[in-house]
Amino acid sequence: MALLVQKFGGTSVGSTERIERVAELIIRTIQAGHKVVAVVSAMAGETNRLLGLAQQIDPKAASRELDVLAATGEQVTIALLAMALIKRGYPAVSLLADQICIHTDNKFGKARITSVDNQRLLQELEQGHIVVAAGFQGRDFEGNVTTLGRGGSDTSAVALAAALKADECQIYTDVDGVYSIDPRICADAKRLSLMPCSHMLELASVGAKVLHSRSVEYAALHRVPLRVLSTFKPDAGTLITYEDDLMVLPTISGIAGQTGVTLLKLQQLSTSQLQQVMHSLAELNIETDMLQQDGEWPQQLTLSFSLATADLSQVTDAVQKITENSMVSLHHPQQNLAKLSVVGVGIKSDPMLLAKIFSILHDMNVQIWLMSNSESRFSVLIAAELLEKVARALHQALVTTEN
Repeated sequence: MALLVQKFGGTSVGSTERIERVAELIIRTIQAGHKVVAVVSAMAGETNRLLGLAQQIDPKAASRELDVLAATGEQVTIALLAMALIKRGYPAVSLLADQICIHTDNKFGKARITSVDNQRLLQELEQGHIVVAAGFQGRDFEGNVTTLGRGGSDTSAVALAAALKADECQIYTDVDGVYSIDPRICADAKRLSLMPCSHMLELASVGAKVLHSRSVEYAALHRVPLRVLSTFKPDAGTLITYEDDLMVLPTISGIAGQTGVTLLKLQQLSTSQLQQVMHSLAELNIETDMLQQDGEWPQQLTLSFSLATADLSQVTDAVQKITENSMVSLHHPQQNLAKLSVVGVGIKSDPMLLAKIFSILHDMNVQIWLMSNSESRFSVLIAAELLEKVARALHQALVTTEN
């Protein structure tokens, strides 16, 4: 008998008919002799609907109240799924994050899980219940409702799997595994049966929507066995592996793109102001990437970095407070950009691979606004309108021909 945590996303529970189908899938797992904790998201489109209502009331609504509102979507889904299971004769219990004791910090809208109490979960499982848990939500140290950010139900599932020492955390979604590129933009996309955790983390952080990046971080930290499967076409899917046996894998694991990216550049910074800027970004819980510093040390530094366009107003307000009454120049942000990334084995140590990428970009007359490089990832910032075209070209040259 195995203990499995099965997560079902918004598309998988997007209607009562699909919820009934998920119930049947869980029952098949139970009939195979396993115990199940199901983690579910809100029904597809529900979180957007709720936040749209908030916009009608106040476009600048308090983040605490937005979390209280957004978290209600999962409460509906867990109750409906529990009903579907009970109707079929299988005892089930729906639990909110507060009932499970999923503790988070107090960064509303982007909270991080700090701990999970497994006592209630183990108690329900011991009684023979199928646990249906609300994803995406938690409680901070003051008892406030928090949410984990878009895709946060993945992280909820991994956290519960870690707390229970589950045999596997299975992420059910509308695709049947992890692909070398988004199949919607490239017909030659290849499904991978195995994916190194380090590569999955890179892909998730740069735009691959199969798994939330924080869920992969959490899985890596706690060594949670993680598998991506399709709700609609069940098979073996893709197993996220922690083995170091990379020789059986292709050089390039995948290509991912992320739109809604802005380039910000600050000039004439002192080292003190640079430190203040980074500290302010941390306080705002703003994720940045592709940071580059140049200029003359220590008073005339230039800092360039990419960030989500949605965070731009917060960042510019914070920077202006730090740099007012100084000579610091805040360049007009370059928006409508996309981050395109190639993830694989030994990218940094393969000069010919990088030369090939640059040749493709040159032949397509692609302007590169910023770039970054690591052992397993190479990223460029390009015009958003070129993303899909360039991604297909790189996939054809680096993945399709290799295989």
